[in-house]
Amino acid sequence: MNYYEVLGVEKSASQDEIKKAFHKLAHKYHPDKGGDEKKFKEINEAYQVLSDSAKRAQYDQFGRVFDGNGADGFSGQGGPASGWDFNWAWQNKSQRHGQEFEFDFGDIGDVFEEFFNSGNQRTAKKDIRKGKDIQFDIEIPLERTLKESVEKITLFKHIVCHRCKGNGAEPTTKIKECFSCRGTGQVQQIKKTIFGSYTTFGICPECQGEGTKPEKPCNVCKGEGRVRAEDIIEIVIPSGVDTDQVIRVGGGGEAGRKGGKAGDLYARIFVKKHSVFERRGDDLFTKIEISFSQAALGHEIGMKILEGANILLQAPAGSESGKILRISGKGIPHFGTYGKGNLYVELKVVIPKKLTREQKELLNQLKEEGL
Repeated sequence: MNYYEVLGVEKSASQDEIKKAFHKLAHKYHPDKGGDEKKFKEINEAYQVLSDSAKRAQYDQFGRVFDGNGADGFSGQGGPASGWDFNWAWQNKSQRHGQEFEFDFGDIGDVFEEFFNSGNQRTAKKDIRKGKDIQFDIEIPLERTLKESVEKITLFKHIVCHRCKGNGAEPTTKIKECFSCRGTGQVQQIKKTIFGSYTTFGICPECQGEGTKPEKPCNVCKGEGRVRAEDIIEIVIPSGVDTDQVIRVGGGGEAGRKGGKAGDLYARIFVKKHSVFERRGDDLFTKIEISFSQAALGHEIGMKILEGANILLQAPAGSESGKILRISGKGIPHFGTYGKGNLYVELKVVIPKKLTREQKELLNQLKEEGL
């Protein structure tokens, strides 16, 4: 779902244009006026984001990100099952399903924080010990979208050192304040020019800006507070998830240096195509072949739905090829809300290419009867 397309405005639209478009569409699709409730919810969701400058800026850069606890990046509510347009900076990089990436271009979490705190002066310096974020692709079969599931993945990444518990110091030894910078992480530098002297501040070369140093570095991690090893992470995949939706696992990325905050894990979902059912939004579509006599007389057809259960489907008498039957509530669960989509079954009347002598005689009799 593209919010600009939902409101029918250009990406460069002004706030006034967005407001006018919303009022026009809301009046048209409001449920109290006989409109489409689902369409009205989409319109309202788009307006809630695009009418807020900070949320709009985040959406323009990142699209929507699903948080692993069931909340999206804008409203705290679950999002719809389609329309995730997550424009990652790694989108133009070569990548394969199941391969993780480390970001070398900054931290996504910091960007989100900056957007959500827009208008507030950020005086705190960036935590240089913070671990990097990791992106990971997960491919699941269509059946797994029917209910919540857990995916276990194994990553080779930085984890907290088991010996020093992340502080970088040998057990029983102390972590001391850096003598050079007196714990500030910065050192003062006085530079002289032809215009006079001026003072600048730079990262302390002794402690690398951390303000502290271990009395004796850890023998295992050499003072880093972390080591590279395999780590198993469980990712909760909600029902109704769709291709290109992104699940954020807070703290699932690289461990930080010397007790620094861990990065996050971003799992992007890919749903495999099914051999029988085609997904369109939250609805499922399939085809069933019936004979000429079944179409003419009507017939009860047995079929297996995506859940694996067998159901009986009634093809009414006089059904033509291409007729579509709807089975309510047998589609994909709505993402982040209640209810399910529908299952649509298209009937395909099969005309036999070869007939036995008896069949030809019977058809000739029907032909004489005007059928």
